[in-house]
Amino acid sequence: MAKPAKSAKSQKPAATTQTVTPALRQWIIDQAEAGFAPDVVLKSMQASGWTEDVAIEAMETTLAAHLQATQERKLLPTAVPVPRPALDDAPLLLDAGDRMVQVLSVMRRPHLVVFGNLLSAEECAELVALAEPRLSRSLTVETKSGGEEVHVDRTSDGMFFTRGENPLVQRIEARIARLLDWPLQNGEGLQVLRYQPGAQYKPHYDYFDPQEPGTPTILKRGGQRVATLIMYLGEPEKGGATIFPDVHLEVAPQRGNAVFFSYDRPHPSTQSLHGGAPVLAGEKWIATKWLREREFN
Repeated sequence: MAKPAKSAKSQKPAATTQTVTPALRQWIIDQAEAGFAPDVVLKSMQASGWTEDVAIEAMETTLAAHLQATQERKLLPTAVPVPRPALDDAPLLLDAGDRMVQVLSVMRRPHLVVFGNLLSAEECAELVALAEPRLSRSLTVETKSGGEEVHVDRTSDGMFFTRGENPLVQRIEARIARLLDWPLQNGEGLQVLRYQPGAQYKPHYDYFDPQEPGTPTILKRGGQRVATLIMYLGEPEKGGATIFPDVHLEVAPQRGNAVFFSYDRPHPSTQSLHGGAPVLAGEKWIATKWLREREFN
């Protein structure tokens, strides 16, 4: 192990400044985690040219922030595996089995991908035609009991296909499973939603809050939700974007495209807060696929 004095040489400040850089803060953390006492680190910084008052201030603020961040991480729910498209080689296209799907945009935090050409125009039209006669006011999860309820934050109409209900749903579900590398049986039934003028879904999380009394009942059917895929079936004339307030992102509802995002723990740190902005003119149709940790039944 290198002596701290030697490690600090790369952090020597310029003669005319005593700026505490991110690199210095990381070095202080590295020394603390390596077991060096504060007085040893302080002497090492002074030997490299840092004045005592600047060195002490840098150590105190850096280690206090590091301790707080470490404690916060310990309080977070345990992260779990999530669906992950094969993006390591920065592909422009992904093989979804019966269809090549475009990769239009990628974010790392939240883990988010905008896909193009996931559904054909014919598939979008057929899903709408099959769903429309079965629409009713959309429900949300009732967190106290684990049941469902009408909620003022969600003003769309919707319905669910059971998993594998018909050949079209079977084909789309198989495509999703391959694209996202996640077992088909871990998916909830495909939900189709219609948003008419003024309809919206205010920002929310898709995971189930562990602190709510109804969550244990919900989790019995397949564990936590770990990812969401929103597929656009019909374009409104105006409005209706999928919004991610934490990262100031809006995804336009283009027919055949989709937005996918995953969340490895039920916590706001995933930055998966999202919503459906109000439709200003026309109608927006979407199909939503929620993915669970385990087989959904």
